[in-house]
Amino acid sequence: METRQRPRPKIVTLSDAAAARIKEIMEKSNKPYLRVGVKNGGCAGMEYVLEYADTPEKYDELVEDNGVQILIAANAVLFLIGTQIDIETTKFHSKFTFKNPNQTDACGCGESVTIVPAKI
Repeated sequence: METRQRPRPKIVTLSDAAAARIKEIMEKSNKPYLRVGVKNGGCAGMEYVLEYADTPEKYDELVEDNGVQILIAANAVLFLIGTQIDIETTKFHSKFTFKNPNQTDACGCGESVTIVPAKI
């Protein structure tokens, strides 16, 4: 008897603008990967982290969306399921933003967030 697995939920998706900016950044980088993760910190408890990477770490997830490949840190997968990464550009700054359905709160300055693991 053959068993079928249900499709895995998308960990993250990239807006067109975010994908274009990541392509631009990576063309200038001497590292082949961009890793997205989370870490404990800030007044709300967690912070999103973007870092260059030489190789995938054990259990990193490779995500391809909008023609871009990024790594998702293994410890961040359950916190990022369903997240859309976008970019916000104003006259004075440009930054990546995270529309995360698992985010329950954010600090006033927007630098840290409260995220609960996804219920899948």
